[in-house]
Amino acid sequence: MTAFRRTSVAVLLASCVLAQGCSAGGKPPPVGGTKDPVPHGHVEGAQEASEQQSRLVMADAAKGTVRVLDLITEAVTPVRRAGQVQGITTDGRFAYLTTGTTTEIVDGGAWMVDHGDHVHYYRAPIRPVGEIRAPGPVRVHADPGITALSFGDGTVRLLDRKALEAGRPGAGRPLPEATAAPVVPYREHLVVPGVGVDRDRVEIHNRNGDRVSSLGATCPEPLGTALTRRGVVVGCAGGALLVAGSNGAFQAQKIPYGTAVAPAERAVEFRHRPGSTTLTARAGPAAAWVLDVTERTWKRITTGPIVAVNTAGEGTPLLTLGTDGHLSAFDPTTGERTARTPLLSPMSAGRTPAPVIEVDTQRAYVNDPVGRKVHEIDFNDRLRKARTFSLDFTPTHMVETGR
Repeated sequence: MTAFRRTSVAVLLASCVLAQGCSAGGKPPPVGGTKDPVPHGHVEGAQEASEQQSRLVMADAAKGTVRVLDLITEAVTPVRRAGQVQGITTDGRFAYLTTGTTTEIVDGGAWMVDHGDHVHYYRAPIRPVGEIRAPGPVRVHADPGITALSFGDGTVRLLDRKALEAGRPGAGRPLPEATAAPVVPYREHLVVPGVGVDRDRVEIHNRNGDRVSSLGATCPEPLGTALTRRGVVVGCAGGALLVAGSNGAFQAQKIPYGTAVAPAERAVEFRHRPGSTTLTARAGPAAAWVLDVTERTWKRITTGPIVAVNTAGEGTPLLTLGTDGHLSAFDPTTGERTARTPLLSPMSAGRTPAPVIEVDTQRAYVNDPVGRKVHEIDFNDRLRKARTFSLDFTPTHMVETGR
């Protein structure tokens, strides 16, 4: 592994509790009591850190090998072998690996809790926590109370978050109605797209899965969903639908493409940094979409043949991985390419699964299945390769946790 300037592990693992910076009201704990008070943000069994604790959960598709790479310590932790892995996704802490008939759940042991005016970062042991018997692929969204698993056959399972964190996920509660797009927990409710006779209605359900209301705006042919600070985004045939809520009331606003878009060039799956209000998606084989949720605008950028796309959000470049193996950066406003660097071996446009680009606020990570490596990229420094992690297995699938 190449050297990389990063804050020391000791500093990164320093708890804000020890610094008394996260005690209730910003005051030091009282003295003289018979029992130490529970610090603000305390999580039983976890260690609080002062910085983001990113980890990469990776899987070998053919052999089922699962490994977790700690990006702070650079340690690689083996997890029990799964079956042949067909896909992987994450809710920020847990990774969900589909094998065709089951979904294996792995606790990545790193996560964050956003309190609005401040954020807590945690790290805990990496461990397998169980499986759900349901067909893949699976898409997952979660909040502090519930995790929604949306499967390829339209069924949805709702997991109690506390039970999941305790390592007892169970089978989950089924949502009564099948959906055509992933369900998103939001504002203590569930945003349920793709229901109704024409599968174009978006409903709001309570945590028990019961319908509370139906939004007036429809979303024909819904597919991808994303949770942002502005609300829930649902990809539709004519663009996107933004669902926002406050005090139990929900409204929907359409964000149209603004031009005719062929079905093959629609935004099918959104890629973004969790919480960011800038979303990306492939726009067919040789272009990318950038959706600015705040400004309610789409921009199509011609990129050349690509297999992956992502961005860290406002003020950062659009990142694309070409079929020629080159990683490129584009200005999301002008659409101009600002940097390009060779990274992987050339690949076919229809390669499945394709490598991915995972992003956090400072770095991007690209898995290299052929080279058995993961590349860490500084996207703010003309795509400088900061570190390369050599592995003893094929990282076919990869997600980042701890964000």
